[in-house]
Amino acid sequence: MSKLGFLEAIRNAIRIRHYSYQTEKSYLSWNRCIIRFHQINNARELIVKHIEDFLTYIAVHRKVSSSTQQQALCAIVFAYKHVLNIDTQALNYAYAKQPVRLPQVLNEDEAMTIIGALPAKYSLIASILFGGGLRLNEALKLRVKDVDFTDNSLFIFRGKGRKDRKTILPKGLNERLKTHLELVKLIHERDLSDGHGIASLPSALLRKYQHNAKQWYWQYIFPASHRCLHPTDGYVCRHHIHPTAFTRALRSAVKDVGIEKRVTAHTFRHSIATSILKSGADIRTLQELLGHKDIKTTQIYTHVAGLHQSGIVSPFDK
Repeated sequence: MSKLGFLEAIRNAIRIRHYSYQTEKSYLSWNRCIIRFHQINNARELIVKHIEDFLTYIAVHRKVSSSTQQQALCAIVFAYKHVLNIDTQALNYAYAKQPVRLPQVLNEDEAMTIIGALPAKYSLIASILFGGGLRLNEALKLRVKDVDFTDNSLFIFRGKGRKDRKTILPKGLNERLKTHLELVKLIHERDLSDGHGIASLPSALLRKYQHNAKQWYWQYIFPASHRCLHPTDGYVCRHHIHPTAFTRALRSAVKDVGIEKRVTAHTFRHSIATSILKSGADIRTLQELLGHKDIKTTQIYTHVAGLHQSGIVSPFDK
């Protein structure tokens, strides 16, 4: 199997399983890397030892993080399992060390200061991240139909782990969000008048809802400034804002307000989780709100919030 044929087979296996486009790009990239590393011309030459050597190399020589090494492992094992039909159960390689660290959080004043320093559309995104505990990609992928002003909720369609869930829409954002949606609707109407306006949808959804794909409720809440070609189906559409655009704006705002903390989009999610726990909410409720599969992931916020230290008084204070 040629290198190009191998990569095309991986792409097909990914699309059959309806993985995200981001996952597709990542998996293809890592499999190109292992082929290039071993200088292989025929993918059928790949064996399990090749995975072990590659993972050891990126951990020892490229000094990648444990999460990056795990990402590479998932991508390559997927190709071995679904394309090459090779069993990878007994892998033996050098593990990148996983550091034990607590997430950085902002107090409410710091979060609101940063949000206030952002340009309008990015400020609204940050407000949703902090107000509803969304991941950045979940916020950017929100569509008009996912907003419910009646019960103040946001519907997260296929969040991390391909799980649907509902989270809170702060009442204080209602008017701002409604005003923003009016502007977004004008953009959609302009797209329609130009002969476009089909929503950027996964291929399966586009086939299912093709007659309604130009409807307003399918459009992204945070559309990109320019139209583009759909990556898999080739039609002209308007995708959502790219995550890096928000990241750049956030970095600039943090610098402007002089907050000496490492702040990313995910920091807002950490911050609301900590704030909710401090207010006395049940950890199971928080797990559901954040969409964590394992409650152990949620429990780390008890350490951040200092709840594990309740009642302890330092001898210094005595």
